[in-house]
Amino acid sequence: MSYTIGKEFCFSASHTLRGLPEGHKCGRPHGHNWVIQVEVTGELDDVGFVVDYAELGAVGAVIDDRLDHRHLNDALEFNPTAENLSRYLTETARAVLNLPLGATVRVQVSETPKTWAVWNG
Repeated sequence: MSYTIGKEFCFSASHTLRGLPEGHKCGRPHGHNWVIQVEVTGELDDVGFVVDYAELGAVGAVIDDRLDHRHLNDALEFNPTAENLSRYLTETARAVLNLPLGATVRVQVSETPKTWAVWNG
């Protein structure tokens, strides 16, 4: 039986989305108070953890260092849509977390309280 744990992180950043039709509001520079939810699903270890919540702080450190209070177009090498951020942060979480064998990561990215994106890769 598997379990899922999660932790939420927030950051503020601006971006401009490329490739949109002329006059689209997201084609202009604008900012968001982003909310990131990182979930890890897996089996319990001997302690009874999927992963220690404290270890998830490594994802927050990356967010603070690379994304918080930045213009995402300057900080990232891709068009900074919520969808692309979800993929980037999922791959980042996999790289920085010491995940047990078989554990999976899911990262939800919200630009607003009513919108979110998740990469299913």
